[in-house]
Amino acid sequence: MSEPALPDPPKPGDSYVQSFARGLEVIRSFSPAAPQQTLSEVAARTGLTRAGARRILLTLQTLGYVESDGRLFRLTPRILDLGFAYLSSLPIWNLAEPTMEALADRVHESCSAAVLDGLDVVYVLRVHTHKIMSTNLGVGSRLPAFWTSMGRVLLAALPEDELQRRLQQTAPRQRFTQHTVLDDAGLLHCVRQTRAQGWSLVNQELEEGLISIAAPLQNRVGQTVAALNISGQANRTNARVMQEQFLPALLQATQAISRLLVR
Repeated sequence: MSEPALPDPPKPGDSYVQSFARGLEVIRSFSPAAPQQTLSEVAARTGLTRAGARRILLTLQTLGYVESDGRLFRLTPRILDLGFAYLSSLPIWNLAEPTMEALADRVHESCSAAVLDGLDVVYVLRVHTHKIMSTNLGVGSRLPAFWTSMGRVLLAALPEDELQRRLQQTAPRQRFTQHTVLDDAGLLHCVRQTRAQGWSLVNQELEEGLISIAAPLQNRVGQTVAALNISGQANRTNARVMQEQFLPALLQATQAISRLLVR
């Protein structure tokens, strides 16, 4: 079964708490490119006034989510509690981890699980064996869905009209490598092929040397709730090896986890 279409974004009203939304924007303004910021930088990145940004930062500091040396503000480890609340509320990840560890040991490559969030996949579980990307991926990392194997698996579960809508939202598009598929027809073909065969292989479209293969995790009513992948280095594990040797192991793992979700 297909994933339902996303609801319209909420509009300010009686049920919309603007100050809370602004607080989340302040939290999201911190990133690897901006791990610590001045008050003026937070205000500029969020579109808030300095006074508004200051009130939110001081509130977050009082709650222990932000710390400051008097000039620079930075997030504290307590911010991880927010993400852990999501992970701990869904037993799928506790169920999936032993199977993913066994899969990684079997194929000697990294194994990850991700969910779809807008135009990105968000990593929710990862079992490392090798560092395969220049960016160190971990729980919470985001990658563009249309150019990742897990992303195409998750996009394939969407209704066709929702898939088309998200495709149009990807403009402008970045050519990550010489292999990156950029045109609408090519991207739609990749996702529809994934839908037809039940798995996706992406070969060096996101980063030179990175190859991955993914399959869906489904709940008791057949809905795709996440995706599982195996990632490797193309010079060590080519597409033929991925499909012939790793795909059977991957499908066994996704089926085993999906059976646990039925219980």
